[in-house]
Amino acid sequence: MIYDVHAHCIPADLVTWMEDRGHQVGIDVERVDGKSRVVFDGRYRTAPLRADLTDPALRIETMDRTGIDVQVLASWIDLTGYQLEPDLGLEWSKALNEILAAEAATAPDRFVAIGSVPLQNPSAAAEELRRITQDLGMKGVEIATTVDEGALDLADLDEFWAAAAELGSFVLLHPMAPLPGVDLDRYFLDNMVGRPAESTIAFAGLLFDGVFERHPDLTMCVVHGGGFVPFQVGRFNQGYRQKPGLAGKNLAMEPLDYIKRNVYVDTVLNEPAVLRFLVDLLGSDRILVGTDYPFEMGDLDPVEFVRSAGIAEGDVEAILTTNAARLLG
Repeated sequence: MIYDVHAHCIPADLVTWMEDRGHQVGIDVERVDGKSRVVFDGRYRTAPLRADLTDPALRIETMDRTGIDVQVLASWIDLTGYQLEPDLGLEWSKALNEILAAEAATAPDRFVAIGSVPLQNPSAAAEELRRITQDLGMKGVEIATTVDEGALDLADLDEFWAAAAELGSFVLLHPMAPLPGVDLDRYFLDNMVGRPAESTIAFAGLLFDGVFERHPDLTMCVVHGGGFVPFQVGRFNQGYRQKPGLAGKNLAMEPLDYIKRNVYVDTVLNEPAVLRFLVDLLGSDRILVGTDYPFEMGDLDPVEFVRSAGIAEGDVEAILTTNAARLLG
């Protein structure tokens, strides 16, 4: 069984819910030039909704064509709703999770789901994580790199991290609204550079805050190959050694040690040589297949990509199958 752990989905029923009931929680769907956008709390507008995020037949056809047996359905990251008032954010997360779980249940041999939780309300986020794991059968949760533009490590999320560690939840860290205030509109820099940089900053904040020291059983996957983290981990280690009272004050071992223990990265890399580097640095047991379906900057031929990297067959098997099967059951 080949698993894709990084894919996005907006079920048709979720669009209907937003149109019919979204206003009750601070969500509006507006149409501009024939395209729908979602507005949260009157101030955050998503990009236009895409039909290929919703079409289940196209999703399964793509999986069949590219050799994916099981896809992990996660919401489109723009729909996290962290901008909503805490109680309204919880109501939104519950609706999203129930609809996404129902979507996965339409093809239980092909789909599993991970949910969304209201990180602007850490206690509610922890409780919703327990609910979706125990009642909805979800395998984990997708979280954004900021909470309404605030840093994750400053959001007082220890109750949520503790719940995720206790439940053995798969936590997928995904960039959103990259680098506010930095002009990245030219040359497609917002996606090519901004998104991996956003993940790097968010993850580094969590790492040096000591989240993985306090919660050693926490499992996190950083998408897009871990952002820039694997390529600057030597610099992280050097900061830990040279500034122990600053970079190292919350850590008991070097940053790379935590990464090898707690962190996975996906294969959305677009260059086989980079995958070989990650196998050498982290080991193949820390790498999972991802496609970022259906977005063009992802990898919609992931099996061929992994096989083209020139790595050992045992490493190929670990990346395509073994690692995700161990994590997701």
